[in-house]
Amino acid sequence: MTGTLVLAGTPIGEIADAPPRLATELAAADVIAAEDTRRLRRLTQALQVQPSGRIVSYFEGNEAARTPELADALAGGARVLLVTDAGMPSVSDPGYRLVAAAVERDIKVTAVPGPSAVLTALAVSGLPVDRFCFEGFLPRKGGERRSRLREVEGERRTLVYFEAPHRLDDTLVAMAEIFGADRRAAVCRELTKTYEEVKRGPLGDLVPWAAEGVRGEITIVVEGAPESGPQELDADELVRRVRVREEAGERRKEAIAAVAADAGLPKREVFDAVVAAKNAEKGAEKAR
Repeated sequence: MTGTLVLAGTPIGEIADAPPRLATELAAADVIAAEDTRRLRRLTQALQVQPSGRIVSYFEGNEAARTPELADALAGGARVLLVTDAGMPSVSDPGYRLVAAAVERDIKVTAVPGPSAVLTALAVSGLPVDRFCFEGFLPRKGGERRSRLREVEGERRTLVYFEAPHRLDDTLVAMAEIFGADRRAAVCRELTKTYEEVKRGPLGDLVPWAAEGVRGEITIVVEGAPESGPQELDADELVRRVRVREEAGERRKEAIAAVAADAGLPKREVFDAVVAAKNAEKGAEKAR
């Protein structure tokens, strides 16, 4: 008989938010795979639980190497409990590889539902929640970050991101440039913790706030793109979109074609707008 893989949600801040079943699973598991064994120890102490099973680390650095070992334990009948530092395993945290390995071996996978920064931020953001998509962490490099944002520039569903506090300023600047400074957003900081803060407003207004420095765990919620037709995009907006793509590494010809396709316009119309803007800039320089 094969075992069971249990994905257990853990508190994202307030320990009292721990699901009641979490303590039972921690006490009964044959193996506990923890993203950080020190945090696990603090969690079990807070819940007054004494694990009886073997505890192993399972984090980004050893996830690939440790997955076969845990999969073998599951195949041998063990009940393996997977916990991460906060929230649900495998959601921008270790876990996906082990779930995939268990599914491949036809091993039962279940979960202890728990707190989620994604859903918590979405719920308190004040933005539409009927349709949304989770984009995880953006790339660290500026060019790659902009390219990823451009992929969802026209996405009409609400967008949810995780971000490191020291990159928040750069990320909001890129979002304001690509999505538009008027696009509504909410930056959720330290959710459920003592210094919880939700800063809401247009992306352009959030940039100077973030530039002052922000600490803690960050989740960003961004309003989806508004419905728009070609008539709503003036020449300045077409030029702006082309320049954003060029700054991200695209050649001008490719950028013009992409912007035209997104806007439902002939490439010639976008090309003429870019040429006109360039000529206007040259004229202004000569007049100085």
